[in-house]
Amino acid sequence: MGAKKVNIVSLSIRFIIGFVWLSFWSLISIGLMIICLPFRNLRIKLGNLTGKIIGPVVTRITGTKIKYSNYSKIHDTKPAIYVMNHASALDIFVAMALCPYGGCGVGKKEIVKIPFFGQVYWLSGHLLIDRSNRKKAIKSMNNLSEQVKNNNLSIWIWPEGTRSEDGKLLPFKKGFAHLALATNLPIVPVILHDAHKRWPAKSMNFYPGECQVDILDPIKTDSWKRESIDEHVEQVRGVMAKAMA
Repeated sequence: MGAKKVNIVSLSIRFIIGFVWLSFWSLISIGLMIICLPFRNLRIKLGNLTGKIIGPVVTRITGTKIKYSNYSKIHDTKPAIYVMNHASALDIFVAMALCPYGGCGVGKKEIVKIPFFGQVYWLSGHLLIDRSNRKKAIKSMNNLSEQVKNNNLSIWIWPEGTRSEDGKLLPFKKGFAHLALATNLPIVPVILHDAHKRWPAKSMNFYPGECQVDILDPIKTDSWKRESIDEHVEQVRGVMAKAMA
């Protein structure tokens, strides 16, 4: 019973510290982004800066230590479409730390409901998709592809669309492949191992330990064809599944 009580107290302290840190920098970022409202590219980069302040600290507060392999590939292949597996709330904080400047995130519209963080994400110029409205989502993705081409931006996306509770890859949605066809950007797979063990999906508990991040070789997309999009999606998923095995 004593050990359980200490664990609850520790968990509460971690949540308070994490929320205060996230809220403080989010509020500062919100103010700066309102000033820069007409300049989306600048807001995206301000969002990247905020992510690099918030992400690593929140990750450490959960007790997670991140080890990287091939870290330089994030910056060697830029601009690019970075695709990451999704199994934990931890994923987004690791991505915030990793995402290069000029990287535009793609997330579900529900993110905006998260206090402070959601408003920063929205104001940053990152894309929020309404998954219940396919036509609207496609239009948003098309607008993003134009923004990316015109401004030399990168994209960060979770192709599974939702978190995997057991850490195994779920089927991929095709949005990232449509973006690749529209922009011809290479795809850089990013694997976060064991995040579901550190901060399980649909849980408020942390399990301190180590996570490995592997940045894989870029996949060229300039020869991709729209009529074989299903094959391209499975190609990328296959590469990531093999790296996770």
